[in-house]
Amino acid sequence: MKKSIVRMAVMATLTAGLTGTLTGCIGSNAVTAKLMKFNVEVVDNRYARGGVNMLLAPVYAITVAVDYVLFNSIEFWAGKNPLNGKPHIFDSKVKTMIEVNKDLDPSLTEAPIDPISKLEVTDKAVYTAQVTPIDKNTLEFNITYNTGETALLRGEKDGEMVSFYMNDEFVTKVSMTDLNAYVENKA
Repeated sequence: MKKSIVRMAVMATLTAGLTGTLTGCIGSNAVTAKLMKFNVEVVDNRYARGGVNMLLAPVYAITVAVDYVLFNSIEFWAGKNPLNGKPHIFDSKVKTMIEVNKDLDPSLTEAPIDPISKLEVTDKAVYTAQVTPIDKNTLEFNITYNTGETALLRGEKDGEMVSFYMNDEFVTKVSMTDLNAYVENKA
């Protein structure tokens, strides 16, 4: 009797677990896409890229598993992938052969969980920057990021050195020579 209850509990747990992870078979595969991006950026030759791809085959197996079990499942249930912010492919608005959404309760036509915000910080970029001269040795940069956040960067020149402050907090001190070299490299 005890064995059958334990066996039923194990089977129910496995069934529930598999049902949840099977939803992850389709999605944007964000982790695997990051590895593919790395693969392509390693070298510029197509044959060398093929070699790198072969060397990374075990890593690809891991990334696909992580995508299928974790991130694609989150993407399915939340409607967006937490790594790249892409909507789930099943939520695509396309011309379909069979339309059933109009006959369903609205709660059955969208992802049931609110999307998890994108985890990458690298998408934060400067949207605008206004330069204001304060005096002959001080410049202020009012920065607005694409996320809506704002910041104040101030540069204070003292002889041949410039001190930088972000939101009144000291960041670094650099020489005019280093700043000029940096500008020349960017040009």
